[in-house]
This record gives sequence, C-alpha cells and structure tokens, in this order.
Amino acid sequence: MANQDVVKGPASYFPSIEKTYGKPIARWMEVLTQAGPLKHMELVSYLKTGHGLGHGHANALVAWFLARK
Repeated sequence: MANQDVVKGPASYFPSIEKTYGKPIARWMEVLTQAGPLKHMELVSYLKTGHGLGHGHANALVAWFLARK
C-alpha cells in the first residue's frame, strides 16, 4: 500500500474554508493578526461574528494561527 500524504488537524479544513468563503488561508491569517492579542475563543468569536465563519472553520483557523506563533 502506498503511503499518501494525508493532511490532518486544522489544515484539513483549509480547502473547504477557501472554497466556502472565497479567500486564501493567508488572508485569514492576516485577519487574525490584525485582531490583536486575543485568546483562542475570543478569536473564534471574532471570526464568527465579524466575518460570518462557522464554528468549525473559525476554530481550525485559530488553532493553526496560534500554533504558528
């Protein structure tokens, strides 16, 4: 059996996020950077209320964003 590179974790949501909201992941990282020093759930709420993202997509973006810091 061939070993395929399967994307796991928050990044597994990225294709769906880009398709659903029409913006690249890099743009969402900029949005989160501009939001300022907020906690995880504050950032999730920011994306949900300010940008119309669903909870799962917002959570995946924030998890990826904070892990990269």
